[in-house]
Amino acid sequence: MIIGDTMKFIEDMHLKNKTVILRCDYNVPIKNGKILDDSKIVKSLETIQYLLSKNCKIIILSHLGRVKSEEDKKNNTLQPVKYRLEELLETEVTFVVDVFNVPLETNNKIILLENTRCYDFPEKKESSNDLELAKGWAKLADVFIFDAFGSAHRAHASTAGISKYLPTGIGYLVKEELTNLEKVQKNPKKPFIVVMGGAKVDDKIPLIKSLLPSCNYLLLGGGIANSFLKAKEVNIGKSLATDDESILNELKLLLELYKEKLILPSDVCVKNKEEISYKGINTLSDDDSIFDIGTKTINKYSSLLSEAETVFMNGTMGLYEEKEFASGTLGIFETLTNVPVVIIGGGDTVGAVNKLGFEEKFILSSGGGASLEYIAKGKLEALEEIEKNEDEKISL
Repeated sequence: MIIGDTMKFIEDMHLKNKTVILRCDYNVPIKNGKILDDSKIVKSLETIQYLLSKNCKIIILSHLGRVKSEEDKKNNTLQPVKYRLEELLETEVTFVVDVFNVPLETNNKIILLENTRCYDFPEKKESSNDLELAKGWAKLADVFIFDAFGSAHRAHASTAGISKYLPTGIGYLVKEELTNLEKVQKNPKKPFIVVMGGAKVDDKIPLIKSLLPSCNYLLLGGGIANSFLKAKEVNIGKSLATDDESILNELKLLLELYKEKLILPSDVCVKNKEEISYKGINTLSDDDSIFDIGTKTINKYSSLLSEAETVFMNGTMGLYEEKEFASGTLGIFETLTNVPVVIIGGGDTVGAVNKLGFEEKFILSSGGGASLEYIAKGKLEALEEIEKNEDEKISL
């Protein structure tokens, strides 16, 4: 994806004294009104501060969670983000619930609009890229800056639709993400190893297929490893895994085609009722539940990773949130600190990096699905739509 031809960068646009719609990704974890991880907000500051240096008035859009009911609208409010932005920027932020009644005359330079997905109920206007909704937002500003990498794989009204009406560019975060991910997407320095964990294998199969030809090894953990073990007819007890026979057959085929590259755990940490123990994968009982990789597997994975030049990691090795099951993820992170290029993709994996104290050690991608899709396909739906719209503007 080339920046500078059809895709404009924020620094190459005339923005002085303009009103700018800025699409950010503030889909952050919030519990009881408290933001648990503000890294996505922090990553947006460089673009915001650049716009402020150009004396722009900034109207910020973002989604938060899914909105399928009136109750979801209340529960998924961006108001906690307003307060965190004010703390980080040390300036007042105007928060607007009614996005079509925006007080542009306010002296505040920054206006944060309520969750864009509030327009997904009762009709899915945001997610269906409703152009009337996009046009309503576009009328508020002179320019559109897209800096929500985590939403770049979906062409919604607030990510792609606005670009049909306004001059559009990308911000610092999107440019940085594309630059970093190309280190994996295009000819990564070898040995290139992929570490993949997390709960579900179903939506990861296209990524797995795209990476296997180019990587030296794919090390598996979490529910994804469980599904591969199940495909090998290993008794995994009550462990989380797919039940879809067609997917299990596909995993079995991958194991046959790439038996030298696909590396599965040889031992695991299990919970049986309240008892926690380490077991070899061939000694599990019907009542065991796998929650982490075992010590032998950590050592094996670490040995392979110590030889790597490039590593892409998506998903954790186990239930790292609980201390008893954090050893696998922690052990992998410790080994990765000595690898030249490490890119961590996916919100839960980045959360683990932050929680376990490795946030300064790796390249962290703010996009979960977007990171995976870009690596798998080399393109992203919203960015492709923005490129196309540069030649097909609609008059407001």
